[in-house]
Amino acid sequence: MWSLVRLLLAWLGGWGCMGRLAAPVPAWAGSRGHSGPTLLRTRRSWVWNQFFVIEEYSGPEPVLIGKLHSDVDRGEGRTKYLLTGEGAGTVFVIDEATGNIHVTKSLDREEKAQYVLLAQAVDRASNRPLEPPSEFIIKVQDINDNPPVFPLGPYHATVPEMSNVGTSVIQVTAHDADDPSYGNSAKLVYTVLDGLPFFSVDPQTGVVRTAIPNMDRETQEEFLVVIQAKDMGGHMGGLSGSTTVTVTLSDVNDNPPKFPQSLYQFSVVETAAPGTLVGRLKAQDPDLGDNALMAYSILDGEGAEAFSISTDSQGQDGLLTVRKPLDFETRRSYTFRVEATNTLIDPAYLRRGPFKDVASVRVVVQDAPEPPAFTQATYHLSVPENKVPGTLVGQISASDLDSPASPIRYSILPYSDPERCFSIEPEDGTIRTAVLLDREARVWHNLTVLATELDSSAQSSRVQVAIQTLDENDNAPQLAEPYDIFVCDSAAPGQLIQVIRALDRDELGNSSQVSLQGPVGPDANFTVRDNRDGSANLLLPSRPAPPRQAPYLVPIELWDWGRPALSSTATVTISVCRCRPDGSMASCWPEAQLSPTGLSTGALLAIVTCMGTLLALVVLFVALRRQKQEALMVLEEEDVRENIITYDDEGGGEEDTEAFDIAALQNPDGAAPSAAGPPVRRDVLPRTRAPRQPRPPGPADVAQLLALRLREADEDPSVPPYDSVQVYGYEGRGSSCGSLSSLGSGSEAGGVPGPTEPLDDWGPLFRTLAELYGAKEPPAP
Repeated sequence: MWSLVRLLLAWLGGWGCMGRLAAPVPAWAGSRGHSGPTLLRTRRSWVWNQFFVIEEYSGPEPVLIGKLHSDVDRGEGRTKYLLTGEGAGTVFVIDEATGNIHVTKSLDREEKAQYVLLAQAVDRASNRPLEPPSEFIIKVQDINDNPPVFPLGPYHATVPEMSNVGTSVIQVTAHDADDPSYGNSAKLVYTVLDGLPFFSVDPQTGVVRTAIPNMDRETQEEFLVVIQAKDMGGHMGGLSGSTTVTVTLSDVNDNPPKFPQSLYQFSVVETAAPGTLVGRLKAQDPDLGDNALMAYSILDGEGAEAFSISTDSQGQDGLLTVRKPLDFETRRSYTFRVEATNTLIDPAYLRRGPFKDVASVRVVVQDAPEPPAFTQATYHLSVPENKVPGTLVGQISASDLDSPASPIRYSILPYSDPERCFSIEPEDGTIRTAVLLDREARVWHNLTVLATELDSSAQSSRVQVAIQTLDENDNAPQLAEPYDIFVCDSAAPGQLIQVIRALDRDELGNSSQVSLQGPVGPDANFTVRDNRDGSANLLLPSRPAPPRQAPYLVPIELWDWGRPALSSTATVTISVCRCRPDGSMASCWPEAQLSPTGLSTGALLAIVTCMGTLLALVVLFVALRRQKQEALMVLEEEDVRENIITYDDEGGGEEDTEAFDIAALQNPDGAAPSAAGPPVRRDVLPRTRAPRQPRPPGPADVAQLLALRLREADEDPSVPPYDSVQVYGYEGRGSSCGSLSSLGSGSEAGGVPGPTEPLDDWGPLFRTLAELYGAKEPPAP
């Protein structure tokens, strides 16, 4: 059966449907009437071409975009058309009877550019496929509905100032969502909306470039450039988008430093120490960062000697400082030139130089009160030793620079001359010795002399004075060390025993100028040979010394060659000993009598005897001490009264009252007058003592004896009371109330009550006390 599927594309309401009807390709059999096999023609069931649907259609819906038709459909209503695939049934619908395809809504190419569908014809009653399914594509045709956008905007760029025309700054890029393969909807053109005439943009690439030369950062540092991108090739009706580009001019060293003034004036006091800041100089450079760094220097020689200039930590200001001490009296002002130079110079901009500037500086030195100035920084004086006190050593001098006629007073600081070896004249600075000096004890004396202005004691200065003690030949030479040597009894004649060296403490007569001489003559046991270098060789004579137990004492005479020459005599001890074959000492005569332990037997016995004697004396002393203590204890046990009397003597009593007059503390008014004669005063020590009552005869009774002694003490006014409270019985005279103590005032010596004094007479201060204790009781009713 012959079959054909056709896709009808219709132009409906501005919808463009493009298709092509494909003719079947037959395979013919042989002609009728011809013999041979029959040739059959085969045909393809579906032949499709893609077609387009315009996006964003806003007309009435649904819109017919095509039609499916099969040759097996004879219009009897038995064929049914089916549509499956992307958007089938939602975006695209088909009429099952006629095969018409409709789109139901507006399409957006940017969301989906094409749809893939399957078409099929089936039997309506049995759903048996009449044709195999075939695939076709519906593409959404683009329209210019999206403007260009700059996804990376806004932009920031930097370009050096003074750049040449055409220097690339930055490239901007816009994107258009429309289809670049269809029409000019995505063809973009770039233009500058704002930023002319300084910058331009390439229409096709979007590269922003400088449009004018010599753009100066110091004039304008930042530019805002607006770039537009327009589609449709820039023609009318195209959509556009814009972005901003902030262009900053970076700095280059195109400006030299410049002093704002040609002359700078500063002042500084003459007492300013080296390193003191005098002033600041600042050259102006409109450049930034390293391009504005400057170095300062002094051009004139006289200024460079007295002052120095350096750059501060920021590299901008020049710091002018004092280089050496200034003196108002010598020079009162300095004038010199200072140069400021850029440290970093770009060769590309040398034509804009020179990159330096010069200014003049004048520094005025101001006068200030100055301490006295010494004629020398330090003084070195000398004086011979052993000179009498008052010997002239030297003179130092200082003057007041502000007023040369002002008097100066000199003194030696005590800490520099603690031994008071020197003195100085306060008026003229003459230094003299105060004691005898000994060079061998101390060679140098370092003094500190203080010079003070009499008109202003606050102005003072110090100087170091070094005084050297010169040497005189006042020390006789002597041996360098004590020599106690030995010689073997088997030594050969003429053998060297020892090299003896001399020592001379004087500086003038050194040790090399000392001569040594020993005993001479045929009886000399040893020979001394002078080496003429301050030493001598001690030799054995040709006739050896006879051996003996006692050592030999060899006298040595030493003298120097000073003026006057001094000499001395020393002794060298030589022992003749027995020696071993190797020459070491085996024993000497004095050592033969010693025991191996170093002490003789007699010495040990003497030590033991002394120790025994000392021990016996200690034992005897302890025994006598113990015997004396036992005798005292027996005596005390036999007589108790003696014990009491002994305690009384040791504790004091009447004899003790002589050291302190206790009667002065007693109330003289409370003492009772004696029966005969004038009344006894209690405030003075009596001239006579009361007679002591005799001891009652008979056997001693301790209680009776104690009562007798107690009564004697109570009745004797010359002894202090045993009750210590009695010491405070008298408060002194001059009080209207008298004594407040009840001791000695309540009774007389005879027991008769004494006169009382009413409390009302004591005065207003004791009125409250009189009301409490002195008021009389009211009479009974």
